[in-house]
Amino acid sequence: MNKIDLVTIVPFSQEYKTAIKTLNEEWLQLHFKIEAEDERVLSDPKKHIIDQGGHIYYAFLENQIVGTVSLIKVNDNAYELSKMAVSSKYQGYGIGKKLLEHVIKEAQAIKIDKLLLYSNRKLKSALHLYYQHGFIEVPLGATNYERADIKMERNMK
Repeated sequence: MNKIDLVTIVPFSQEYKTAIKTLNEEWLQLHFKIEAEDERVLSDPKKHIIDQGGHIYYAFLENQIVGTVSLIKVNDNAYELSKMAVSSKYQGYGIGKKLLEHVIKEAQAIKIDKLLLYSNRKLKSALHLYYQHGFIEVPLGATNYERADIKMERNMK
């Protein structure tokens, strides 16, 4: 059996609240830096994501959390795919793809019009994954992150 077949995706619970911060800080320190907006959201994900109508999901493998992704509510018709990170020890197993496919299904279930995300052009593997799953580049506009140099959207209708 392939490792990816053993990955399960579970929703946010208080028991796992620190995992989103731990995984994202590891990823950010590896590729960029932790910005003020990261610190704000990751310091209290329940307050800044869940309580605002958003969702957080975790990927479990071998009895540990190895990845995470969030849907942050922008408005009643759009959510931002954000805070996606996979532990460096588990890169290359397809966990990011599984998380992405899960949030797309969740977004379809809540019947939103579009998903959006901010990324960076140096993250070629991530951008390839987003294009494969129907995201297209749109004008960047204003963003809360210095590292963001590309905005992508996926129509959900």
